[in-house]
Amino acid sequence: MKLAHRLIRSYALYTLGFLAFVYVMWRIEVATGPGMWIGYVFLFVPIAVYAVIGLLSRTSDLVEYYVAGRRVPSFFNGMATAADWLSAASFIGLAGSLYASGYDGLAYMMGWTGGYCLVAFLLAPYVRKLARYTIPDFLGTRFSSNLVRALAVLATILCSFVYLVAQIQGVGLIATRFIGVDFAIGIFCGLAGILVCSFLGGMRAVTWTQVAQYIILIAAILIPVSLIAHRDGLGWLPQVEYGNVMQRVEAFEREVRGASAEANVRDEYRRRAAQWQTRLETLPQSYLKEKTQLVESLATLRRHNGPLRDIDSLERELNAFPRDVDTARMVWTRQRDDLLERAAPPVPMNEPFPANDEAQRRNHQRNFLSLLLCLSLGTASLPHILTRYNTTTSVASARRSVGWTLFFVALFYLTVPVLAVLIKFEILTHLVGQRFDDLPHWVMQWRRIEPYLINIADVNGDGVVRWSDIQMQPDMVVLAAPEIAGLPYVMSGLVASGALAAALSTADGLLLTISNVLSHDVYYHMVDPQASSQRRVTMSKILLLGVALFASYVASLNAGNILFLVGAAFSLAASSLFPVLVLGVFWKRTTRLGAVAGMIAGLTVCVYYIVSTYPFFTQLTGFVGPRWFGIEPISSGVFGVPAGFLVAIGVSLFDRKPDAYTVALVDYIRHP
Repeated sequence: MKLAHRLIRSYALYTLGFLAFVYVMWRIEVATGPGMWIGYVFLFVPIAVYAVIGLLSRTSDLVEYYVAGRRVPSFFNGMATAADWLSAASFIGLAGSLYASGYDGLAYMMGWTGGYCLVAFLLAPYVRKLARYTIPDFLGTRFSSNLVRALAVLATILCSFVYLVAQIQGVGLIATRFIGVDFAIGIFCGLAGILVCSFLGGMRAVTWTQVAQYIILIAAILIPVSLIAHRDGLGWLPQVEYGNVMQRVEAFEREVRGASAEANVRDEYRRRAAQWQTRLETLPQSYLKEKTQLVESLATLRRHNGPLRDIDSLERELNAFPRDVDTARMVWTRQRDDLLERAAPPVPMNEPFPANDEAQRRNHQRNFLSLLLCLSLGTASLPHILTRYNTTTSVASARRSVGWTLFFVALFYLTVPVLAVLIKFEILTHLVGQRFDDLPHWVMQWRRIEPYLINIADVNGDGVVRWSDIQMQPDMVVLAAPEIAGLPYVMSGLVASGALAAALSTADGLLLTISNVLSHDVYYHMVDPQASSQRRVTMSKILLLGVALFASYVASLNAGNILFLVGAAFSLAASSLFPVLVLGVFWKRTTRLGAVAGMIAGLTVCVYYIVSTYPFFTQLTGFVGPRWFGIEPISSGVFGVPAGFLVAIGVSLFDRKPDAYTVALVDYIRHP
């Protein structure tokens, strides 16, 4: 109780101090005007605070480093888990997904929150009862097998690493926008922020920095949303009143769908898509003709000493041209599909499963439910989340901690839809219908810094911005929200600090999870069982540094959008770990051979489906597989999870029954 009281007092003072810091920064902006320096302050001051917390929490004690001494109160563990959970995808991508796809984005919210019910009922108490350091350690102990442990390590590293790369990409995006550095440099700047939170103190340091990070990220979403809503007449609690704005957005969307000027823009996109279709139909001749024309034009300019600017432009165009006919087919197909997507009438935010026919609607429903299922099962399987419940004081505390986690997560998720609706209202009322020579300042700012995030083209040449003219990446909706709504630049800095806190908190947990399974499950259990506690902690720190550097390099390649990478991580975790975790707790008949077969089957099916259907990998390998039942690659877990269950059950039934020790161990786990 003394620890809890001390923590409450310390974090209450921290919260008041942070709010005072925001107020002081606002007063300075009022006096001196906005500037890029505000972004620097809001990014580096919180990182300095996290560094101080990490330094004060340094430890070389094994239990403290791996599981924070198992003495974290349930309230604070719930807050830390929520920060661990609310990643860059949630903070940056979710509101953008709701803005762009409306009803479809609810799959993320329902899947992610619903997964915590599975955590509470199926796994958290039983994982805490066995009191292992990692999830591979839990499975290795349950099945008395280093092979099961090794496969669990592989699955943990795979899903955690994909998730980690997404967080570091988010850090790079934030740094690029708010301190004006190159994307790759922003990533390695973020790497320093990640390491100061986790390197010295392990789980102990990560836990207390994550509590501090949750306070910042929840303030960074609640305060701007309340300010925008208050300005629009919704009061300070828009979560209960934003239905009024939603109705106005629906009315605007109906006007957009019926406007003749909008129809002209969509017709132009269809015409351009038809041009790409003609190129596709005349392959390979169209490819050879266009490439020959580029080569000849460049040679002519060089021969006649043409303008250097034109030569550079043609060289860039030639370098970006597809390298062969197959690549051209994939690239041109994607460009045609993008144009056709922009040519489609805008879908109202509240319309569920929009489609042109019944078959398309059923496919839409299947994808919605598949994604919801994968996110729920993935939530219950993510090692960096399940490991957090090993830090609590008891099994009962672990259960309470799940409840607090759900509360803190729901506080964020109830606010995100409000922001999506408010920003759509702002775009429809203050950007659509404006003249191109009178664009808002925030548009010009974002186009100058990150042109790929927003593109507004006067397609029909009337000089007026139409809804179909606007192409805005979902990732920028949250980061640009204060500027779109006309709030002080301090609010942009606050949002940036919240997004950074979300990315760093999740990255810390993932990085620690990967380094801990490598040091504890691989090094200690498989390489050097005689290693001392000090040596194991040192090894974990070295591995943490190496994994962080490698993940930063991979993130700098910018291989996929953040929301897809996170969704893929959930499918990978669900396919490889959920069946064996649930069967290991609730079915005594599960054997080590069944567990091995189930993990291999689930992971293989999931990885194959992602690699054979996701455009980045198909373009890389040249192999394109069929989409089973029309399911998107992000939901590949819907095939991997049943495969894992069926194979694990089938092999276990053919294998000999577990021995008495294993049965007794399951009984011990099952009675917390």
